[in-house]
Order: sequence, then C-alpha cells, then structure tokens
Amino acid sequence: MFLMLQGHPSGFWRDLAAGLEADGHRVVKVNFGLADRIFWGSRPAIDFQGGLERWRRFVFRLIEREGVTDILYYADRLPYHAIALEEGRRLRRRCWAIEFGYLRPDWLTLEPEGMGALSTFPRTRPEIEALAEGVEAPDMRNLYPFGFGVEAFNEVSFALLQSFGRPFYPLHVSDRPNWPAIEYLSWLPELMRERRRKRAAGALIERLKTEATPFNLIAMQLEVDYQIRASSDYPDLLTFLDETMASFAAHAPADRHLVVKIHPLDSGLGRWFSRVPRLARRHGLAKRVHVIRGGDLGALIKGSQGVVLVNSTVGIHALRMGIPVCAMGQAVYDLPGLTHHRGIDRFWTAPEPVDSDYFHSFERALSTIQVKGSFYNADGRAAAIEEIRRRFIL
Repeated sequence: MFLMLQGHPSGFWRDLAAGLEADGHRVVKVNFGLADRIFWGSRPAIDFQGGLERWRRFVFRLIEREGVTDILYYADRLPYHAIALEEGRRLRRRCWAIEFGYLRPDWLTLEPEGMGALSTFPRTRPEIEALAEGVEAPDMRNLYPFGFGVEAFNEVSFALLQSFGRPFYPLHVSDRPNWPAIEYLSWLPELMRERRRKRAAGALIERLKTEATPFNLIAMQLEVDYQIRASSDYPDLLTFLDETMASFAAHAPADRHLVVKIHPLDSGLGRWFSRVPRLARRHGLAKRVHVIRGGDLGALIKGSQGVVLVNSTVGIHALRMGIPVCAMGQAVYDLPGLTHHRGIDRFWTAPEPVDSDYFHSFERALSTIQVKGSFYNADGRAAAIEEIRRRFIL
C-alpha cells in the first residue's frame, strides 16, 4: 500500500498513482495545499489542513491505519516529508524520494529515503564496483526533451496556487524563503537581459579559448535548493563564493582566472552580477573573475582546469569528461578516486585526477537508483512510470 505525499508539479504523480493501482496496489494521497489538490485531479485524497505540529501524529496514525508499506515524496526535505521519513523509519516502512536525476538529461532519481545528505548510496569502492557488476552503462542520449516554457509554467502555476490557496489550508507551512509572486516577478528583468547575457557568455568563452587563458569553473546552484540548505555547511552561496575566492586569491597561479556560471533557473534575486564582482574586488581579483549566465556548459567544463561547486550534478558531467572536481558540500559522487580530497587550497595547482575506470563503475552503479524518463515530456513520463512500476513489482 502506497502513501503518496506532495509530488512533482506536473501530471507525473497522478499518472504514477494510476499505474500503481493498475498493478493492484492501493494508493492514499495527502494534499497539503490547493496546488496539490488541482494537480492531483479528481482522484480521491486526504486534505491535511492542520498545523505542522499535528502532522507527526497524523501521519503515524495514517500509516498504521491504512497498512502503508511504502511512502513516496518529491522534495525530500520538505518539512512534512522529513517528518514522514522519520515516522516511516520508526515504523520500518520503506520511504522513497522521486526527484530529478543525478544523471542528466532524461533521468529521474528513485532513491531510498532521500538524496544528498540523506543518500544511502554506497560510499566505498568495493561496494560500488560490486553494485555495478553486470549493469550496462546508462543511456545518455537525450530522448525526452522539453521546453523551458513547459517547466516554467508548471513551476509557477504550482507555487502560485499553493500561495493563493492559503485560505483553504491556512495552517500550511511553506518552505519557500520568498513569496512566489516576488520570486517570479524578479524573472522579468532577467528575461529582458537574456539575449545579451547569452551573447556575453559566448564571447567570454571564445576569448578564453582564443587567448588560451587558464581558468577554473564555479558552477552555481539555486540558493533555495535543499542541496544547499540541507546537504552543505553553507548558510548561503555568498559564503561559499567568499571561501572559494579567498583560497583562489591566496593559492592559485597568477595567470589563472575564475568563471562563475549562474544556474539557468536562478531568478535574479541573488543579484550575482553585482555581488560577484564586488566580492572579487575585495579579494583583489577584479580582473580575473568573470560571472556569466548562459554559455555552453560542456565547453566550459572541458576548457577548464577544474570545477568547483557545492554538490551540483554538474560535477558528474565534469567527472565523465575527466575534469577534476572539488565538491564543497555533501554529494553522492564526492568519493576518493573521483573528486579532489586534499583541500581547496591545493586544488588550484595540484588537483587529484579522475580515475576513469572507477567513474565508469560508479556511473553504472548510480544508474540502479536512476530511472530513464522525464517529468514533463509525455513519452518520458510514461517510460519512467513504467520502470518505477516494474521496480516496485520486483
């Protein structure tokens, strides 16, 4: 019997429930807000309208009363999901995080309990190589593309429905640090600057290549992402950048540059195009630090001397290319033999190389908690749900 909590802002959760029921499973869904209710459609569900302090007792009783064997959720550190995981563990029920994939594009994650700091993925080479034994290399072809507009429409619709539906769920606790309307309005200036930003990024990449300028890449993430908030020791990305630039100023070769690439879904509230140069000036790096939005990520990784990040999946792309990676947070791929483990100060001059054989084993092992498919592309959604159903039957 499956208990489904908040799902991805798409039709995925609803279609997965229908598939599980077709396989003979019972499904119970809990809605926490108006968006949950609307995206779930006309299917029956339980509306939880109490305060967060009542949720623990509520979900404990629900699990026992309904005979729940498996709990499914998207966004594993959502406060309601974190409590459900604790109660699921206490009652010895299986809990599953269904998220965007560690492998990109065209992959989703189906991982016990959670990602990042919650990951139960093996941490030693013998365990990883044993798990990889007999597993085919993952198919990295982009079979299920979707447009940015589809993602933006679903994300915005979901967030605004949750926000404006508060009268129906007045005690709901949101985990969003900013009111959605503010966050989405901040996109307007970014969209107006998008073409100019992309041209500037392309020009910088071409200039670095033409002039053979050595550089390191910093791959930024979303500050609201739980991979930053719960799977790193940084209170915010500015602290991460400050630490990284301080090390770079003290230990990197004098001719080395830094390229800070903004996450493509950053709303602009971080004001990185003003904050990064200001930070660079403070560290005496004004002429050696560049901030860009857009540009060919693959070309940037391949042309760099190494990539610094907190725990972004960009790290896996870099490892696949054989480019050294320094991960400053908790990441499933941050393992001796794959990433740099001798401190960031040494990364600028003596980065530890990537063991390509180990990476291939790691990638095959990782694919056992990945599902080929998509949340947004209809064919990809059907393929992913079919595979998830197969795994639960097994």
